[in-house]
Amino acid sequence: MRVLRDSYNIGVLAYSSKDKIESENLSEEFITGKAFEIIKEYWDRVDLIIFIGSVGAVVRLIAPLLKGKEKDPAIVVTDFKASNFIPIIGGHSKGADQYASELALIMNSNAVFTSESKTRELLSLDSFGKDWGWTRSGDVNNWTELIINFSNRKNVGFYQDSGSDLWMNCLPFSDLVLQKDKKNENNFFITSFKENKCCWHPRDLWIGIGCERNTSESLINRAVSQILYKKKLAKESIAGIATVNLKVDEKGLISFGKKNNWNIKFFSADKLSKIQVPNPSHSVEKAIGTNSVAEASSMAAAGKRCSLIVQKMIFKANNIENGAVTIAISKSLDSYAPDNGELHLIGSGPGEISYLTADARIALSRCVVWIGYKLYLDQLEGLRRNDQIRVDSEISKEENRCKKALDLAKGGAKVALVSSGDIGIYGMSGLVYEIFFKMPPEDRPSVFVHPGISAFQLAAARAGAPIMSDFSVISLSDLLVDWDSIEKRLVCASEADFVTAIYNPKSLKRNWQLKRAIEIFLEKRADNTPVVVSKHLGREGEVTRIYRLDSIPFEEVNMFTVLIIGNTKSFFHKNLVITPRGYLKE
Repeated sequence: MRVLRDSYNIGVLAYSSKDKIESENLSEEFITGKAFEIIKEYWDRVDLIIFIGSVGAVVRLIAPLLKGKEKDPAIVVTDFKASNFIPIIGGHSKGADQYASELALIMNSNAVFTSESKTRELLSLDSFGKDWGWTRSGDVNNWTELIINFSNRKNVGFYQDSGSDLWMNCLPFSDLVLQKDKKNENNFFITSFKENKCCWHPRDLWIGIGCERNTSESLINRAVSQILYKKKLAKESIAGIATVNLKVDEKGLISFGKKNNWNIKFFSADKLSKIQVPNPSHSVEKAIGTNSVAEASSMAAAGKRCSLIVQKMIFKANNIENGAVTIAISKSLDSYAPDNGELHLIGSGPGEISYLTADARIALSRCVVWIGYKLYLDQLEGLRRNDQIRVDSEISKEENRCKKALDLAKGGAKVALVSSGDIGIYGMSGLVYEIFFKMPPEDRPSVFVHPGISAFQLAAARAGAPIMSDFSVISLSDLLVDWDSIEKRLVCASEADFVTAIYNPKSLKRNWQLKRAIEIFLEKRADNTPVVVSKHLGREGEVTRIYRLDSIPFEEVNMFTVLIIGNTKSFFHKNLVITPRGYLKE
């Protein structure tokens, strides 16, 4: 980021993910000069420009630079106190609305929207697919007409034969009509096919390629282009290409994939030989050990839920080309756009929405899908926009929850996986990464962790300052860790004189573990050692009480309880517990 100033006293920050602003021309933190000339130089190279100053002055300044909604960067204006953020250009197509929302959350201020989609809570037909990893096509004028009709409450329908249908659960979906007939003039499409209208294209087509050694790149390109044109398939829907691993050094094929920015998946001949195809080749089987390359590799890349929509077609070299190439295309029921996908692991805090961090709020605002245990999502419901989807999960389905989140992000969606407290403390972060690292590197979406306030931290705050020295946190649940290991940790914590927070102390089926834990601590701690007992932290019915170690009311403890056992220096003071850090010398 860089700040520019000129005689208009307008501050400018510019950011680009395509071309870093930290270039030689902008090496200084502050640049003196005409803002117009500097902005003009970078207008086509940046994604976002944030102006600090008068909206009127900004409009006059940028007016000569405006080229069209698909070409201009996102423009957001704020005042010198950063109390309001106003998207004025590229609200939908370039994400200015979302930028304004995130900036307002960061600055604890307001985002001011004037677009109909925001003020009337309509689905942004021309931008919503981006957050699902889809690519848009179609004439700008057609999209404009469609959006105007939608705003005027005319009958707008859609036709979908590709991509996730989870988006249909958003509230604005009720304003649309699901069409079974492609011929409706007022439609938009979510499809792998090339339509001459408004389209969103999920990436779900896998091109299988078999070729002779040293086949020309131009031949491969010509073959693929002809098939896409003939079959009316959208290039925007190509997820990647696939072939046998004998082709890892095939120069023309590798170059073809790189130029199109398509991932290349390589499969062993043994794996491909196990896939049933409609057009096996005995000569190919004799040569490399599998009776199919193009068809089998396209199906292997597309996964179990796929259909072979283009059977193999063979193309020969012309006078200026070398080799021969075989092409087949499979369509997957699962989208593939990990480069666009984001998985945000969010700690929602111990209960009340006020304990949610600003960082977590921004991440939630960014995500189109929220996944989590129903109780945790209910607590965040007040923050969810009507275009955001929630996917409720059962309390014991943690692995399914993580896999669902990763699959959606792998497909290109921006996903929030929510745990209460800190997602890295008895939350989902570890499980997500265990699954994540089993995925092929090229299939991994971006993952971000957003920590939250843990229950033991809030319990400590309610009780004074019990965790001012070294401490440990131990769960008594033996569902994932055997009890012998838990007991060893309890013994070590008591012997080392750690202040110890206890999670999952008791349930209907586990009603003896807490008593055993207290027995262990009583062997090393005095009977009057203070113990904080907090229930339903941050929720209705919250209560925190202080007890002696030898008088804990076990009957009042449940799975919604957190205990903090003081160390040998912890002491009571009225209704508070203090553990000295050692600052005051006697």
